[in-house]
Formats: sequence, structure tokens, C-alpha cells
Amino acid sequence: MSHLTRISYCLFLIAISSFSYGQMAEYNYRRELKGIKDQWHRIILPNGLFGKTSQNLTDFRIFGLTESNDTIEAPYLLRQTSEKISIKDVAFKTLNASHNDKGYYFTFEIPTVESINQIKIDFKQDNFDWLIRLEGSQNQNEWFTVIENYRILSIKNTHTDFQFTKLTFPSSKYRFIRVFIDSQEKPELSVASITQNDTIDGTFRKYGVKKINAKENKQTKQTEIDVELELPVRVSVINIGVSDTFDYYRPVTIKHLTDSFKTEQGWKYNYSFLTSGTLNSLEKNEFQFNSTTVHKLKIFIENRDNQPLTIDTIQARGYIYQLVTRFTSKATYYLTYGNKILERPHYDIERFTGNIPKKISALELGEELTIEKEEIEMTTPLFKNRTWLWTIMTVIIVLLGWFSVKMISKNKMGGNNV
Repeated sequence: MSHLTRISYCLFLIAISSFSYGQMAEYNYRRELKGIKDQWHRIILPNGLFGKTSQNLTDFRIFGLTESNDTIEAPYLLRQTSEKISIKDVAFKTLNASHNDKGYYFTFEIPTVESINQIKIDFKQDNFDWLIRLEGSQNQNEWFTVIENYRILSIKNTHTDFQFTKLTFPSSKYRFIRVFIDSQEKPELSVASITQNDTIDGTFRKYGVKKINAKENKQTKQTEIDVELELPVRVSVINIGVSDTFDYYRPVTIKHLTDSFKTEQGWKYNYSFLTSGTLNSLEKNEFQFNSTTVHKLKIFIENRDNQPLTIDTIQARGYIYQLVTRFTSKATYYLTYGNKILERPHYDIERFTGNIPKKISALELGEELTIEKEEIEMTTPLFKNRTWLWTIMTVIIVLLGWFSVKMISKNKMGGNNV
């Protein structure tokens, strides 16, 4: 029994060694982290590595090699410099609705001393095109203009369902707010909301566009725009610049290239949906979506029977990503990545974010190095393949059990002969 125990113990050590080594061998790239002086640091991720990581950024690991050649792992949090938006509903009363030969008035009272900067008004009508003037007053005797000639629009038919009825203006404090609509048709107000929206702007990177190719598809009555960025990067905002000065509204869909493969007929490309909306002359044509690693885009603009729009610029922007990490042991640390099947790691620091210092210094990233798999095989343990390793361990355990049962049987037989 003691001999079998020693065999099992050796196999256990081999398994542990294999798992430990596999930590870095599972990745394709590494960069040394330079300038570690404190317990907490941040690592700003450069654009060039996003094309080599998984789409959901789950394969980052920070490994350290100690002087005794042990491998340790440092925990991290992945953060992005996105904007922070707070929306506060402001209570109000609808006082009256009136009209004269100039148009229609809707008056609201705000009983509190709160500032507002946005009013959303919805009407029962489906199709309208009106100009708005927004006024404020403290006593309903003297009125001050907040915004004027502000256009609101609603179009609903078999092809389009578009509505723009949100009034955005500089923060204002008035006891009374009056909306004047320049219309001969009576607007049937269904609902209104008044809010104070505060936004702390995020930090963006602007990405270079390598190539733009626009063509008109007469069969589908679409403008198709192929956009290629200089390299794969994390994109969260696409701006489409239109140089035409006439009014327009066109449904738009944005997709990105996910994979390609070669067939006998040539290359085939698969595109996945990013976002959709309406390209229009009333507001900034900025389309936001969840941050995605993007290299090539395809934009579809529905023209129907209208003349195609003149697209003069396509701009791509994205948030800055960084890892906030904690170092507790002395070692040479590396940022490793390049394994697109790994799941997101879970660390204790996720539950104690309040203990992370507000100001932490950024580390310098060393040159990107490829983790050579050929060199790894020369120094790997005897049983590199985990499937074979577990198979052998299972066989050993079964043999141990068999030997144990056999010895117990012998002991019982010997006892019976006494």
C-alpha cells in the first residue's frame, strides 16, 4: 500500500505542475508591466491589442514570475471612461391650454425651485411638423424666451415611424413654463414630462478611418457605405456627416464584420448588427451602441424614392479602457492576452471597490511579445495534455481501489482460515 500511495502522490504533483505551467501557455501575447512601485496601479490598454483579444474582453490576465520561478496572478478590474448621466424628474402641474390667431399655448407650473433643461411632449397626432417657442416666467406677467423656432416632427406611415418631440435647452429656473406651437391645427397633447438631465462627459478616443466606399443600390434603393478603420478598435459611437442642407429623414442600419471565409466563388463576409436609427436633419447624427471591437463597418441608408444623401464624413469614437490592478507580492509581472474562449475572471476586489484609491499611477507597457508554443513544449511536464492526465489519474485511482478490495478480501480469507 505504501508503494501505491507514493505513485499516487507523484502523479498528483505532476498534475499540479501541469496546471501551473498552463497559466501562461494558454495565451498568445504578453507585455511586461514596468514601473510597479505601489500596491495599486492602472494599465491603460493601447488600441493595438483589441484585435487580438476576445470580443467581450474576458481574456486579460496579469501573471507574475517570482524569483523562485513560481507563477502568481494579480487581480484587476476592467473599467471604461464612459459618461455618467443622471435624469431627475421634476414635478409640475398643467395649468391651461389656450390659443389665439397665432397658435396654441400650453402652460405648466413648477412649484419647486428646481432647474430644468429638457421637456418631452407627446401628441395624439401621428403626423405633424411644427415650430416651438419655449418661454419662462416667475409671475405669468413677464415672459422670457428660452428657445424659439425649435422644430418638432412626427412622421408615421407604412415605411417610417419617426418622432422628434424632445425640447432640450440650457438649464433654467422658472416658476412657470409656456410652450407655444405655431400651428393652425389644434395640437392634442397626450403626455408631457419635465426633467433635469446632467451629464459628466466621458473620455473618448477618435479612430482613424482608412477607407470609405459608398455606392448606390438601385434595386434596394439604398446607399451602402463600406468603412474600414486603420485597425481593430473598441468603438461605441459612429457619427455620419451629411453635407446636404435640405430636410431629410432616412432609416439607417450599421453592421460590423465578424468573420470571413473563402469559398470556390470567392470570399464570403458575415456582418452582425450594431445599431439602427434615423438619419435626419433635425439633430446630430450620432449613433451610440455597446462598445464593440470593430475593424470594418457596413452602413445601409434607406433612400426609397429620394435622391441619395451626400455623405462627407464618417467618424468613429470609443471609450478608453484600463485595468485597475493590485500587487501584493514582489515579482516580474506581465499582461497576457490572446485566448478568445476564456471566461471573465472573478476576483475578491470586485466586492471592495470602495477601498481602491482615487488616484493611482499608470504603468508602462513593454513591447508586445508572442508566447512561443514550440519553446513551451521543450520544457513542459511529461503529461501536458490535461485529458490524458486525468485519464491516467482515473486509471490509477481505479487500480488503487481494486488493490484495496483485493487486499481486504485476502485478509478476510486469512481470518476465516484461522
